[in-house]
Amino acid sequence: MVSRLEGFVQKQRWIAAVFLLCLGASSWGKVLLKGQDESFNFVLEQVAEGFEIPWGMAFVSTEQLLVNERRGRLWLLNRHTGVRIEIKGVPPVYHSGQGGLLDVAVPFDFKSGDWIYFTYSKNVEGQGVTTLARARLQGGRLTQWNDLLVSRSATRTSHHFGSRIAFDGSDYLYFGIGDRGERPNGQNLLNHAGAVLRLHRDGRVPADNPFVGRSDALPEIWSYGHRNPQGLAYDLQQQRLWEIEHGPRGGDEINLIQAGRNYGWPVISFGSEYWGPIAVGEGTHKAGMEPPVKVYLPSIAPGSLLLYNGKAFPAWEGNLFAGALKLTHLNRIVLGEQGQAVAETRLLGELGERIRALAQSPEGWIYLSTDSGKILRLRPE
Repeated sequence: MVSRLEGFVQKQRWIAAVFLLCLGASSWGKVLLKGQDESFNFVLEQVAEGFEIPWGMAFVSTEQLLVNERRGRLWLLNRHTGVRIEIKGVPPVYHSGQGGLLDVAVPFDFKSGDWIYFTYSKNVEGQGVTTLARARLQGGRLTQWNDLLVSRSATRTSHHFGSRIAFDGSDYLYFGIGDRGERPNGQNLLNHAGAVLRLHRDGRVPADNPFVGRSDALPEIWSYGHRNPQGLAYDLQQQRLWEIEHGPRGGDEINLIQAGRNYGWPVISFGSEYWGPIAVGEGTHKAGMEPPVKVYLPSIAPGSLLLYNGKAFPAWEGNLFAGALKLTHLNRIVLGEQGQAVAETRLLGELGERIRALAQSPEGWIYLSTDSGKILRLRPE
């Protein structure tokens, strides 16, 4: 039996064919550069362009990629033709500063008709609040939109909303929230800002979360002491959660996230104040606070994080990838057996593009979005 989404996809294939015949020329498939890494050749192609800050991406079929714009629009992109269809049913978002429609994600076992998850900044009494939601895709519209957690993270700033989503191999999801521009939030367990949260997929709080039952902490918190998490990736094989976050001027961090741990912000940091060469916090290490696995000095300004487990690039299996905004490249991190960062390679710097979101296709190609509005893909030559 053909599902509604599959029927919709078949219809869009026919529309795409007509569209491309009428258009005559398209940016789809245009090779931007060729390169070599680990003794194999790769090609970077352009799939589509014209988006406005495409902040998140998620595969919902072998052909279709959901792409959301930070201002609040959602698109279904055919990765084989470059044709996109706007998806209706997205609620209003608080699009101000760094806020808006943030991540879109699906679990590893996703199939057509299942829940699709979003983080976005919601307007609550005139202030932006990072919110976790889910909905279903039926035809060209989202249905059954449901806010699972409207977080306690309101501030007067429009900074540091986070927020990426990651799923483990069970029923749990994780998502991060920045300190919302107020540093003390990193150590305040009575709000959700500056933390990584853990929930069941239906929004329930897991009974084994580290702060359940405490009056001085919120039960959704999994870890805290974060400045602005901009990437989360779960390693199914090793069963561990990775996070990457913005430091201040210098001091972006990759952290291996563990339950109940304090990652130090703003007490410890490798960064400096924006207004001068003054270190932030008390130092770079302190008892009871977790040091990062890797620090970037100077900052690369990370936009995302991907744990590569595909077969297209066998030498990259188990590596972490981060899109760099400020230093405009794709950052590849090789991990050791104990989770230590042992090597780093910077790819695609020739583009000069702020790389925002990353996604892995079913065959193991790496898709990336840029703040200039492009969707690109990295594949073997």
